[in-house]
Amino acid sequence: MSEYFKSIGKIKFEGKDSDNPLAFKQYNENEVIAGKTMKEHLRFAAAYWHTFKADGTDMFGKGTMVRDWDNVSDAMELAKIKVEANFEFCSKLGIPFFCFHDRDIAPEGDDLRETNKKLDVIVKLIKEMMKTSDLKLLWGTANAFSHPRYVHGASTSPNADVFAYAAAQVKKAMEVTFELGGQNYVFWGGREGYETLLNTDMKLELDNLARFLGMAVDYAREIGFKGQFLIEPKPKEPTKHQYDFDAGTCIGFLKTYGLDNYFKLNIEANHATLAGHTFQHELRVSRINNMLGSIDANQGDMLLGWDTDQFPTNVYDTALAMYEVLKAGGLTTGGLNFDAKVRRGSFEPIDLFYAHIAGMDTFAKGLKAAYRMIEDGKLDKFVEDRYKSYTTGIGKDIVSGKAGFKELEKYALDNTIVNASGRQEMLEAMLNKYIYEA
Repeated sequence: MSEYFKSIGKIKFEGKDSDNPLAFKQYNENEVIAGKTMKEHLRFAAAYWHTFKADGTDMFGKGTMVRDWDNVSDAMELAKIKVEANFEFCSKLGIPFFCFHDRDIAPEGDDLRETNKKLDVIVKLIKEMMKTSDLKLLWGTANAFSHPRYVHGASTSPNADVFAYAAAQVKKAMEVTFELGGQNYVFWGGREGYETLLNTDMKLELDNLARFLGMAVDYAREIGFKGQFLIEPKPKEPTKHQYDFDAGTCIGFLKTYGLDNYFKLNIEANHATLAGHTFQHELRVSRINNMLGSIDANQGDMLLGWDTDQFPTNVYDTALAMYEVLKAGGLTTGGLNFDAKVRRGSFEPIDLFYAHIAGMDTFAKGLKAAYRMIEDGKLDKFVEDRYKSYTTGIGKDIVSGKAGFKELEKYALDNTIVNASGRQEMLEAMLNKYIYEA
């Protein structure tokens, strides 16, 4: 096997005093926190599409990335090279998982039959390499949004032929994920939405989306795939109005169609930003509904209105994110997938390592801060005390269902109403302390 990152060795933990940019300052995979190692808590994954497919192209210019395989013109040979590069890259960083879309790992052929044959060749190579590696597949998915056939969506397309093709593509992607031991399967509804209601039968499209997901559940049962199904919310881009707008919308949809027992959510930080929410908000909504499955770890740019997919470097966001993860009992089959790409000006291969190290360290520090928040119990106690009026008296009657409008009116007429304190600034100061101590 060739080596594609020859100048870079195994990335090691050197501690916060190290000035080596190719070393971890916070992420010590063997450090035990709350009974589990950092590696077990964080379950990092590399995103195949951004790491090995992205070339730096944007809407204003050609790609800028410099890679060892730039001069390889044969699509299948290039696909094989990127498989080897992925295993080398993850091994040197100590990343235990990777994620892919079907079209990331193998090119399309002239028809679906030829495309599937090409995919089988690459899957066989990945499977062989897994035998001598610790690298595992966190999740697989199908790219049912890039090809022109999906101009109006896949399962929500107005064309039944497109629906059928998407079903065949997802069927194959599920089989591949199963064959490679994938622990989850993700549905991201790129283009599953609409641009204008003037030409849209929204009811039929939503019904068809539910039918499609139900077919996936049935087929998983048929082939014995027991991995977790995940839905990834995104509010807009590429479609103006996406049916998977945010966590709340997805949960409502799944419950409406009786699919909530089969799916959890894959929450992406940048998608939360586009929905007008915080990352923590989307994680909290998922957690309290027992729907938190996995995370796409990145961040957006507050000055830009699109999905910039930057590597996470904001430790306040990661601390609050890991607080929600720990409160949920951890990421069971899920993980922290770096759905993030290096900036267009960071075009050298070494920049891929700098970016992942920064992201891994940021989440490691966030994990330590979140554990401190939970361990000392002060934040939880503050919240508990803020709502203590619901544990006795009229509050207890409200919660138990004993009090109705007439009883509440009488109480309000007879009593002076005292509000509960929020003390937001005090709590933010506490967060600063947890992060500093971590």
